[in-house]
Amino acid sequence: MLAPFSPYAIRRKGQTVRRILVLGAMLAALGALAVSQASAASMGKLTGNVGPGFTITLTEGGKKVTHLKAGTYTFVINDKSTMHSYALDGPKGFAKDFTTVPFKGSKTFTVALKKGAYKYYCAAHEAEMFGHFTVS
Repeated sequence: MLAPFSPYAIRRKGQTVRRILVLGAMLAALGALAVSQASAASMGKLTGNVGPGFTITLTEGGKKVTHLKAGTYTFVINDKSTMHSYALDGPKGFAKDFTTVPFKGSKTFTVALKKGAYKYYCAAHEAEMFGHFTVS
């Protein structure tokens, strides 16, 4: 057994302290990475439907979207007619055409929404097929 104050015992104790500090720093860095990944993760799934009649919607969990928090969202667009499209316009010139005429089917997109007012619409029938929501 080593004497508590022998040079070898003190050196071993120093190495143990150093290892604990390094391990603590590594865990802190891993925690910071996990938090940054979580904030970059999708805020939620939004479902856009257009057609087959002259209807266009945007919902989250079955409820009409009127307001969202800024963040990254997964848009699932269901275009049910070859005569319609699904587009989104937003602040500072943001514009995204999810589908165009004559596409019919479903597409999935990841979109970062920033603060401001947004309009979703059918480009072919914009005057009657549109909706609005805000992001804060």
